[in-house]
Amino acid sequence: MGEAVGRHKSLGELEHLLLLAVMRLGEEAYGVTLRREIEARTGRPVSLGSIYPTLDRLEAIGYVSSRMSDPTGERGGRRRRTYRLEPAGEAAVRRARDMLEAMWEGFEPERAGEEGAS
Repeated sequence: MGEAVGRHKSLGELEHLLLLAVMRLGEEAYGVTLRREIEARTGRPVSLGSIYPTLDRLEAIGYVSSRMSDPTGERGGRRRRTYRLEPAGEAAVRRARDMLEAMWEGFEPERAGEEGAS
């Protein structure tokens, strides 16, 4: 297990989004579908050139695992590297959610910035 796992390193934004996308997509979680899922839900463009190194890093610390799929049924179908969320990855996503919820707790957006303004 990687050192980052033991220390509960905070997730970066793309790491967080990728872990959530892997959770949502299940067995259909591979580079292109992960990119589409993130772009559709966030409206933010994400390059495959940033997705794959991030997935490699998440796999190295035990948050996801990957395997090569069987070739697709299409003529000349290619194999895909699919990703699966591991328990450590799910725990990391839950910690990130809990951290954000703790920061939002009691926050009233319409009153933000009013306290010091006179």
